[in-house]
Amino acid sequence: MMSKIWFVTGSSRGLGRNFVAAALSRGDKVAATARSTEHLAELVTAYGDAVLPLELDVTDRAGVFESVKHAHAHFGHLDVIVNNAGYGLLGAVEELTEQQLRDQLETNFFGTVWVVQAALPYLREQGRGHIIQISSVGGLAAWPLGGAYHASKWALEGLSESLAQEVAGFGVKVTLVEPGSYATDGAAGAVHAQADPRYDGLRAAFAAYAQSLDSGDPSAAGRALLEIADSTNPPLRVFFGSGGNQILPQVYADRLETWAEWKELSAAAQGHTPAA
Repeated sequence: MMSKIWFVTGSSRGLGRNFVAAALSRGDKVAATARSTEHLAELVTAYGDAVLPLELDVTDRAGVFESVKHAHAHFGHLDVIVNNAGYGLLGAVEELTEQQLRDQLETNFFGTVWVVQAALPYLREQGRGHIIQISSVGGLAAWPLGGAYHASKWALEGLSESLAQEVAGFGVKVTLVEPGSYATDGAAGAVHAQADPRYDGLRAAFAAYAQSLDSGDPSAAGRALLEIADSTNPPLRVFFGSGGNQILPQVYADRLETWAEWKELSAAAQGHTPAA
């Protein structure tokens, strides 16, 4: 199998760092982006010219286009685009400030859109490529105190499902990777809204639940991403970690049950008389 050229956002830590390391360790080449290239120095030392470190804030649309252009010119083509940059904003909906919510969407959602728009002309011209969107189990279900984060990932899910249908005819594939809990330093990048004491009980209960989760091995996620990137028929959606397959079936069963319970009202809302 020929080596691949990757463009990965959010490469400085967490799953992103493991994705980059997995690709480099098998001989692929990576344009690795981070807000500061200082955090990529170890990768450059270890892998030399195989890694192109790029300083990038994905909320800077012009900067995104320039970085993708630079990576394409440097390596000659791009095979895999991994939109991994993001962070979690934690707080009850009532606690969120307007700026916090806008910042969350600017990074997790709009930043991904800019990368897709910058990369697509190259992938389309090549007639091939794979866009991998790092979503979350929280892009399919929601829990308290994460409304802003969930909003960003649910938006990403919808955008990417449309995108997949739009670009399939150009030979470009799209995959939404939906990780569960992983033992990374991602919490260090989380932003917390100013706490309203009326939500403290809920906060304590959810913190206990989060502590009970079985966290996955980030290096295993890196190896799994290689398999997705190498697949000739990759899935539109795939869970990383066992949590999704444990939680989501019941979530979807509950949704189907509720829709069925209220189907007569749904029909009446359209002006139809329910069948006897």
